[in-house]
Amino acid sequence: MPGKKGKTANRSKKSNIFLEIKGKTKTKGQQSRNFTFVYLIIAFIAIIAVNMFFFRTEVKTIPYSEFKDLIAKNKISDIVIDSETVQGNLTLDDGKKTRFLAGRVDDPDLVKDLLKYNVKFTGYYDNKLLKGIISWILPFAIMILIWNLLMRKMGGAPSNVLNFGKSKGRIYGEDEIKITFEDVAGVDEAKEELKEIIEFLATPQKFLNLGGKIPKGILLVGPPGTGKTLLAKAVAGEAKVPFFSMSGSDFVEMFVGVGASRVRDLFAQAQEKAPCIIFIDELDALGKARGMNPLSSHDEREQTLNQLLAEMDGFDTKAGVIIMGATNRPEILDPALLRPGRFDRNILVDRPDIKGREEILKVHIRSVKCAEDVDLKVVAARTPGFVGADLANLVNEAALLAARKDKASVGMKEFEESIERVVAGLEKKQRVMSAKEKEIVANHETGHALMAELLETTDQVHKISIIPRGIAALGYTLQLPTEDRYLMTKSELLDRMCVLLGGRVAEEVIFGEISTGAQNDLVRTTDIAKSMVKEYGMSEKLGQMTFESERRPLFLDITPFSGTKDYSEATAREIDGEVRRIIDECYQKVKALLLEKKTLLEKVARILLEKETIEGDELRVLIRGHEGENE
Repeated sequence: MPGKKGKTANRSKKSNIFLEIKGKTKTKGQQSRNFTFVYLIIAFIAIIAVNMFFFRTEVKTIPYSEFKDLIAKNKISDIVIDSETVQGNLTLDDGKKTRFLAGRVDDPDLVKDLLKYNVKFTGYYDNKLLKGIISWILPFAIMILIWNLLMRKMGGAPSNVLNFGKSKGRIYGEDEIKITFEDVAGVDEAKEELKEIIEFLATPQKFLNLGGKIPKGILLVGPPGTGKTLLAKAVAGEAKVPFFSMSGSDFVEMFVGVGASRVRDLFAQAQEKAPCIIFIDELDALGKARGMNPLSSHDEREQTLNQLLAEMDGFDTKAGVIIMGATNRPEILDPALLRPGRFDRNILVDRPDIKGREEILKVHIRSVKCAEDVDLKVVAARTPGFVGADLANLVNEAALLAARKDKASVGMKEFEESIERVVAGLEKKQRVMSAKEKEIVANHETGHALMAELLETTDQVHKISIIPRGIAALGYTLQLPTEDRYLMTKSELLDRMCVLLGGRVAEEVIFGEISTGAQNDLVRTTDIAKSMVKEYGMSEKLGQMTFESERRPLFLDITPFSGTKDYSEATAREIDGEVRRIIDECYQKVKALLLEKKTLLEKVARILLEKETIEGDELRVLIRGHEGENE
């Protein structure tokens, strides 16, 4: 974000920005002219060099009297006569030929002598204008063309090259942004917080009369796709004020000082357009904590951040300039950026709950023709963890599926198929699998499904399928929670591990051996067990301790690199032993249960092989029927 330094902030004008260079004050216009003049001189010298070294031919200049003698000696073979010179080919004493040039003299006998000694001659009118164009202007035009191409390769038109320090932010006028709070759903708490900002911009005196200060900065934090950028635009649309939009990466260039200059320029423009909103998306690209780069303690990005901090301190909020930032990595931001007086407020834009997802779906189906059987409550219930971007993609996929089937409207069937496509990937019915592999996959998925239905704390099965989907999924078992959950107990985590191990155990129970199909299940099982021991203190042996010291991203599902451990090797061995014990106990529990239900496992797997897909309700009927037979 652009800005000014100290007192000079009040003197900066968009039309007249002063730069201090070696004690002399020059305007930007003067600097640009000087810059252009230097390059014109360089281009002029280059053209002279080109004319001297590439267009030069060796010519011998001789007096006119010598030229007359050479005619008499038959040394001249041909000449060209123009208004000022006589030039042609001269034969030297050693037999070599060269070009000669002599000044023309008013000689009435010249033609007679040329005819007498059989010298070929012709007249020539020298067009000096054309010659000047070819020898000077044309090379200069070619150099300008090359300069143009080089500057465009460097990232913009030549006029922009001289303005690297200008802000690259896009400015939306008061009437350009049509987005309002009606277009934003599922984040009611964030909307309520931001409605105050609209009041600040519309009636700032209401707060100033009570001695209150308008917040300088609003930081929107949350997972990707939750609508942070949309919310910022909605604030500008509701307040009817100019909106400056930039990404954090737009400030930093390869040239030193460009980022800081852009920050100053952006704040200068914002002061002129006040009241307005400055929005910086992906703030973590610019505001990463200083000192995190071990190779450089004062690189270009840090200079840009320093300038941003200075600008946020320097500008007056009474003018009505609000800075909004968005990031999904708040844990890496510089603490100086988050202190009161800069980004005063942090607003969480979290994943929507079931009600929020339903409201978001209502917004996205406004332009979609939906059939009467579409129940958005059911769709919302079947999409836990989905953010606004996921739900928008879901609605679009459903519309595309309906269009592909030449339907007049989008039905519930398309929405359900779209959910599976988003969750599990594209269906691959054409993939050829051997009968043996299909049988392994069917028993594997049945093992997952039975464990999900037989254990008490697990989510219900919605669908089982052995149709390959996505990149590597040969089959899948889809579970849907009955409600949104924010906490999990130890027994729920153990049951979740049992469901993941159900596929591997089913293979062992039916075939007496295991396959490679459980690789992803084992990864997830191990992650849960490690978290129970290292993070949640759920190991009786190790007690109420946590061993996970590295800072994990709050909203991104990535594992940070951890080069050191703050516990001993003996403790590490104990951790590994506890992780192994938990997994082994779950494995034995699953094996005992599936051995007991082996007949049911075989029956469901056989039906799954025949039908390729079993719905959750159908599976529960099979389980109840089997239990009735055993009674």
